[in-house]
Amino acid sequence: MKIIGLSGSQVGSKTRTAVDAAMKSLKDKYPDVETNLIDLAEYEMQFSDGRNYLEYEGDTGYVTKELMEADAIVIGTPIFQASIPATLKNIFDLLPVNAFRDKVVSMIVTAGSPKHYLIADLQLKPILAYMKAQLVQTYVFIEEEDFYRKEIKNNDILDRIDRLAEDTVVLTETFTKIREEKEAQYDF
Repeated sequence: MKIIGLSGSQVGSKTRTAVDAAMKSLKDKYPDVETNLIDLAEYEMQFSDGRNYLEYEGDTGYVTKELMEADAIVIGTPIFQASIPATLKNIFDLLPVNAFRDKVVSMIVTAGSPKHYLIADLQLKPILAYMKAQLVQTYVFIEEEDFYRKEIKNNDILDRIDRLAEDTVVLTETFTKIREEKEAQYDF
């Protein structure tokens, strides 16, 4: 099983900190799971121009191929101006419509205000559903006050990140088993 952590912003540190915590939880609890963290701040991404994702080279080609090869993705996103950042939306635009078919996607949202709590439900979940993702229904919402010096200080948040990691693995294993049983019904 391959799980990608995607920190979906080019600025700030809180989303990266939260996705790092999820990746650490996955490594600690599931050492056999292959994990990789992709922080968009570390890559030179091209804007989507309608090409097939396989035609992109460099960082853009690497990131899109890694996402397409993953069994599950933990998406971390900050909320800027009551919306997801353009860097994350560009990732979705670079990928095909069915990019997340047979993939489990879970979410971690960082925001400066509790007023942004529903952005994931109103903006991110519809995009992921359109792209055929199997969503972990609960997500982790983290506010500014939960961080101190680039660390998560709220133990409840850390517990919820652990649970999100567990739910991501369990749901991925479950859907994989269901698909394998369904495919075994065919004789070819």
